[in-house]
Amino acid sequence: MNCEKIRSELMEAVLGGPESVSSSARQHLESCSACSQELTSLRQTMALLDEWPAPEPSPYFSSRLQARVREESQRVSSPWFAWIRRPMLATAALALIALGAGLLESGHFNLTGTSTMAGNDGILVRTAATETAVGDLQYLDNNADLFAEFDALDGQAQTE
Repeated sequence: MNCEKIRSELMEAVLGGPESVSSSARQHLESCSACSQELTSLRQTMALLDEWPAPEPSPYFSSRLQARVREESQRVSSPWFAWIRRPMLATAALALIALGAGLLESGHFNLTGTSTMAGNDGILVRTAATETAVGDLQYLDNNADLFAEFDALDGQAQTE
């Protein structure tokens, strides 16, 4: 048995006594000084905690606790839409909604995944977004004639 498996059983050995430890764990503890020291340290810590007296609560603790619980149970929780009753928050929320709707309608946000670019003849062409491999292939297919002209220009520049 290895040390990590023993460490998971050490607290059971401390709380349950020596009979709660398996025989393989006992053999490991006898052969491994680090694990046996850890077990001794845990037993000493638990002995110190057993000697430590628990503090006594104040005489009025339970009555104050019961009063607090009673107050909390009687408090009415406000609904999630209570902010609408506040005019400043409601106005700000409506302004943000109107601003968002206006930006969407005016086309500032491109939610369709297309982009606009000018073609060879000056006509605007909407092409698919090129963030994916499929979009890249579609872009290359749509603009094959343009790229062929680039290849012709490259060949012409090399011959000169």
